[in-house]
Amino acid sequence: MWFFGGKGASGFSSSSTADEVTDGIDGSALTAIVTGASSGIGAETSRVLALRGVHVIMGVRNMDAGKVVKDKIVQEIPDAKVDAMELDLNSMASVRKFASDYNSSKRPLNLLINNAGIMATPFMLSKDNIELQFATNHLGHFLLTHLLLDTMKKTAKDSGREGRIVNVSSEAHRFPYSEGVRFDKLNESSGYSSWRAYGQSKLANILHANELTKRLKDEGANITANSLHPGAINTNLFRYNSFMDGMIRNLGGKYVLKSVPQGAATTCYVAMHPQVKGVSGEYFSDSNLAKTTPKAQDASLAEKLWDFSMKLIKV
Repeated sequence: MWFFGGKGASGFSSSSTADEVTDGIDGSALTAIVTGASSGIGAETSRVLALRGVHVIMGVRNMDAGKVVKDKIVQEIPDAKVDAMELDLNSMASVRKFASDYNSSKRPLNLLINNAGIMATPFMLSKDNIELQFATNHLGHFLLTHLLLDTMKKTAKDSGREGRIVNVSSEAHRFPYSEGVRFDKLNESSGYSSWRAYGQSKLANILHANELTKRLKDEGANITANSLHPGAINTNLFRYNSFMDGMIRNLGGKYVLKSVPQGAATTCYVAMHPQVKGVSGEYFSDSNLAKTTPKAQDASLAEKLWDFSMKLIKV
């Protein structure tokens, strides 16, 4: 269980909060996009980044919910710089509009936090007829990153500051389908497993960050890309699994799961902490470097996923 973990090399542990891992860090020169920012660790990540002076753009599917979170942040932090923009990651049209509007605004972009996600859903297709978990957790973020990358490169060059891309993955990446990614059966309901499909999408988050690292290094871009496991957290991710949701609510999930402030810690650590400067293509857990499966480090699989994803987004 998470609460038995001691401090790692970073000086932080599984019980560290997002406030604690960013204590004393000045983010006033930074602009960040946080997806899935209207609830859970996305909302907490947005709050803590704003607390450190970052101009936060909340990418939210539900603008009403986003406004509630934004207003709450500003109420707590009167000088917070927070905006909300509509973003539905299971719709490539929505992702394209978000990116187009953002790029047109001429805002800089230092941090891209690909946080939004769904977990263990019944078999469904996205608005673009792609398996929903893969579409939302991986492909929407893949497209968003692709469309915002030039803005990030320009910001890094103009500011002389390192850009950081952060993919929120999961330890579930250890339990995908046997082949890792079902390239030839992605949209087939036959053989679909809600948990394996979730693992597939989380594996894709890591492979995306790793391949992106390789390409950014080849270009000499001053941008890093990393992935992370936030921990098992008591959020609405469990809404699609009535058994898990009920067990957590009725058997004291707060004693075996991280709190939301603890769950957002690793994201904020990877996004802001000086210890992570220049680190790219790594996987973090509990605000420390962690190990993945060999499949998650498979360079040929990462390249294949990149090419497959590029074809799906049709750029």
